[in-house]
Amino acid sequence: MTVLDRRALNRATLARQLLLDRADLPVADAVAHLGGLQAQEPQEPFVGPWSRLRAFEPSALDDLLTRRRVVRTHLMRRTVHLVTAEDALAWRARHDAMLRQQVLGTYRRELAGVDLDELAAAGRAVMADGEPRSMSELARALADRWPGPGPRPLGEMLVAALIPMVQSPPRGLWRTKAGVRNVPLSAWLGRAIDPPAPEGADPVGRALVRRYLGAYGPAATADLRAWSGLTGLPAAVASMREELVSFRDERGRELLDLPDAPRPDPGTPAPVRFLPAFDNAILGFHDRDRIIDDDDRGLSVAGARVVLVDGRVTATWTVEADTVVVTPLRRITRADRAAVAEEGAELASFLSDGGSGCVRMTAYG
Repeated sequence: MTVLDRRALNRATLARQLLLDRADLPVADAVAHLGGLQAQEPQEPFVGPWSRLRAFEPSALDDLLTRRRVVRTHLMRRTVHLVTAEDALAWRARHDAMLRQQVLGTYRRELAGVDLDELAAAGRAVMADGEPRSMSELARALADRWPGPGPRPLGEMLVAALIPMVQSPPRGLWRTKAGVRNVPLSAWLGRAIDPPAPEGADPVGRALVRRYLGAYGPAATADLRAWSGLTGLPAAVASMREELVSFRDERGRELLDLPDAPRPDPGTPAPVRFLPAFDNAILGFHDRDRIIDDDDRGLSVAGARVVLVDGRVTATWTVEADTVVVTPLRRITRADRAAVAEEGAELASFLSDGGSGCVRMTAYG
C-alpha cells in the first residue's frame, strides 16, 4: 500500500482546502465544498474565503446570509458553523443524537431527571410565534416549569441540541456587532428538515464521508470523526469501501480517499496563507501533524489566527488598529518574510475595506 509522507498529505490538504491556488468559485459553492466554515467567532469566516477565493467580497457572504442560502447553526462538533441551507436541512437529523450527548456531557448533573422530549416540545411551543429569541430568553420562558437546571444548561440544551436553530442576521454580517437571536431552522428556511433515514440505511453518513474526503482527504476514520463529532460513521465507511482508495501515512494509519481527488506532487510550491481562528483546515483532523507541529497544536484550539508558510503553521497574527501584526513561531527566511509581508499587506487592505493597512512582523525569540 502506498505510503504518503507528511509533505504529500500537506499538499493534498492545501489543494482540497483551496489554499494551494485561490479558486474561481462562488462563495456558496466554496462553503458547500468545505462542508461549512466554523463560525463561533462571527467575523472570522470572512478571512477563510478571502484566503481561498479570487476577488472575494464580504458583501457576497452577507447576501447569502440575509437571503437565507447560508445559515449559522450548531452542527459539527456542536460548534457554530456556516453551512448552506441545503446541507443544514440534509445533515441536521444525522447530528441530533451527537448534539444531545455533547450537551449532556457538560450538564448531565443539572439536567438529570429532565424529560428531554418534553422540554423540546415546550421549547417549540414558545418559538412557534416566529419571534427570534436569545438563549436566555428562551430558557427564562420555561424556567417556571423547569426551575432546577438553571438558565444556561436549559438554554444550551434547547438551542444547541433539541431544537434545530439558526442564528439570524445581523449576527455574522461583515463589520456588524449583534447578539445571538435564534429562530427554528425549518421556519427560517420555510422547509422541513430531512427526516432520519430508516434503520440500517445511512445515506447522509455516506454523503458526509464523500464531502469530507473531497475537502480533507486522504484521511483516517479518526480524522473524519474529529471533523464531524459523529461516532456512528464506520458502517457508512464500510459500505463505501469499493468506491474508495487506501493509503498509509508514515505512522502506519490507513488513509481513505476518493479515487479522482487531487493529490499534488509533494514538491508543489505552497504560497503564504493567513487563516482565521478555528479554521477547519486545522481543526478538521485528529492527527493535525500534516499542517501544524505537535508543539504548536494548542494554538488551534485556543483561537489563534495562524500563518501558513510552505504549507505549515509558522506564525500567528493579530490586528491592532489598521495593522496586521505577525508573530513568528520559528525563524523565517528573508524570502519567506517578504512573502508574509506581501500577503499580510493584502489582508490588511481587505480588513480595512480597501484602505492602506500595514503589516508589522515581530522578531522571533
